[in-house]
Amino acid sequence: MFFLESLLEGIEALWVNPKMIIMWLIAFILLFVGIAKKKEPLLLIPISFGILLANLPLGELIKEASQGESPGILLFFQKYGLETDLLPLLVFLGLGALTDFSPAISNPKTLILGAGAQAGVFVAMIGSLLLATVGIFDFGLPEAASIGIIGGADGPTTIFISTRMRELGNSLPNVDVQDIVGATAVAAYSYMALVPIIQPPIIKMLTTKSERQIKMEYSPKEVSKRAKILFPIICTLVISILVPKASPLVGIMMFGNLLKESGVVPRLSNTAQNELMNIVIIVLGLAVGGTMPGDVFLQWQTIGIFILGLIAFAAATVAGIILAKIMNLFFKNKINPMIGAAGVSAVPMAARVVQEMAEKERPGNFILMHAMGPNVAGVIGTATVAGVLLSVVPKFLGS
Repeated sequence: MFFLESLLEGIEALWVNPKMIIMWLIAFILLFVGIAKKKEPLLLIPISFGILLANLPLGELIKEASQGESPGILLFFQKYGLETDLLPLLVFLGLGALTDFSPAISNPKTLILGAGAQAGVFVAMIGSLLLATVGIFDFGLPEAASIGIIGGADGPTTIFISTRMRELGNSLPNVDVQDIVGATAVAAYSYMALVPIIQPPIIKMLTTKSERQIKMEYSPKEVSKRAKILFPIICTLVISILVPKASPLVGIMMFGNLLKESGVVPRLSNTAQNELMNIVIIVLGLAVGGTMPGDVFLQWQTIGIFILGLIAFAAATVAGIILAKIMNLFFKNKINPMIGAAGVSAVPMAARVVQEMAEKERPGNFILMHAMGPNVAGVIGTATVAGVLLSVVPKFLGS
């Protein structure tokens, strides 16, 4: 009898809230992309299964704490992982330990391309505000900033700034900020996974065949160990002085890089790259997916976030390519403008896409290391832009 009542309870929950079934379909699509297509599976599989778990009848995994019961585990991850910035920062720690900044150090002009690609952030941000002005969407400045950062194709930074903007709304009595952490995070990670699909048509549209065939000789300048050690230290100090709000992201990432480049703490470096990074990705993915129950996710605003996020990502790609073409007007040794598209933060996916296109256009053309320069610079650029927005937005709102 009790079993029958429990069974009927679950069926009744589906009948009352059919949005759960729609979210199951979304989760299945993301699982298909991650498993069958092998696009960013480390991120998409935990996120998509988190979506599935957040949309089970009665919401046991996302329930609030009640007398005699603990909160659902996904809600626990969100409260103590996302809302405290713990998970995004730990991802940056692992990312720093995995990143080799040698291509950017040996060829500093590629840093400019990484900075130029951040134009997509502001294109989407301004677009969000314009659409809100005409009444299509109900986005304020905090939401527009969170949506714009999707253009950097950097999931942890997107989560970081979206969470901070939500907290800003909670701290200001006259400001109502929507909770769009889950939607922006899924959009950012989805576009990271779809880099091989989104970027090639844009690159071909903006470049000629002869430009795509430009061969960039790779004669790497040897980067000394001293330079590799000094880079994360100097980068942390300079960016933190110029943009203090960016110091959590940049500082933690550079600490991870210092563990790697110092060469004296291999155990810590290996842990940051492997065990810690793997655990954090699992928890982060489930936490992000858990922010998306159907009642929250299936809204017109969420569709708008995905559309604007795509515009942001496309604009970042365009800006990087155009900047590379402009730089060619002033440099004797021409840059293959395709590497400008690698200025987004999808490391190393964007650089690999550029290399595959270069190889297809001109067999034997190896520009991967040239593309890695703007690619890793894009990570620093997106984190810096996030810091700028975190400094400017509260001032506009009168905080």
